Amino acid sequence: MTSADMVLPPQDDRTLPAVVLKDIDTRPLEQALTDLQLLLEQHGHVIVVCSRATPTAVQRRLHTLRSLLESDRIALFTPDLPPLGLAALVRQLRQLASCDLGPGVLASAGRLLVHYIHSGALLGSVARLDRVPVDLKQHARSWVPGSQFAVLAHPQPQLVRLGPEATLDGPEFGTWMLVAKGQLQSDWVTATLAPSWKVQGLRETPLPAESPGWWGTGKLIEFCTYLPDLSVLYQLVTSVRRGACHWCGIDVIGDRCVFCSATPPVPEGRPLAQRT
Repeated sequence: MTSADMVLPPQDDRTLPAVVLKDIDTRPLEQALTDLQLLLEQHGHVIVVCSRATPTAVQRRLHTLRSLLESDRIALFTPDLPPLGLAALVRQLRQLASCDLGPGVLASAGRLLVHYIHSGALLGSVARLDRVPVDLKQHARSWVPGSQFAVLAHPQPQLVRLGPEATLDGPEFGTWMLVAKGQLQSDWVTATLAPSWKVQGLRETPLPAESPGWWGTGKLIEFCTYLPDLSVLYQLVTSVRRGACHWCGIDVIGDRCVFCSATPPVPEGRPLAQRT
């Protein structure tokens, strides 16, 4: 992780700690390079997860470090999730890291588990929201004092003005909900949304520092639902077909290697018109 406030408390006694790459963009390049090299020597492989709201300078530094080390043992993962949903995903990977999964399968698991996370927020304004489609009428209503909007960013964007009939499409399987309160006063998420989604448990956590920038306002309450049970996570990951990357040889799930970015070669007999 590149931010300490994105590291959630352990879900269970098997959840492994995360390493935070502090001030990766401001520290001397040589020092950052040495720290990452030590991580590689200690653990063999490194999976770096960062939000798409992470400053560009941080993302550039990560790519620079990976290039300088010339290593296929560093995976850079930037899923399209709001900060709180990303924090929940990272904790799931920390849970799975205690299991008998290879580094390629563990890193690939992030792409799978992201589909089981519902992530959104209650906003006091959508005037600066640019990560979810906002029509002109909703944009105009955001300037009306007291207006609030329920927004789902993932898995499918959805935005509704808060009212008696307001609702969001939730998960069709059992989940827990994580809530982080910003500068907005409301109990709609915990008193209305959580029961309508039939969540099996609810926890509160501090709002990630990147959340106001991601949502375009500090007047928000961010929420996400996730699968908390390690046995369920493990079953999901191990039920997916795995294979060896044809380039670096590591076991992965999915079509693209998360470490070397190689994709399966096109079969020789396949027509050129179908090669994509």
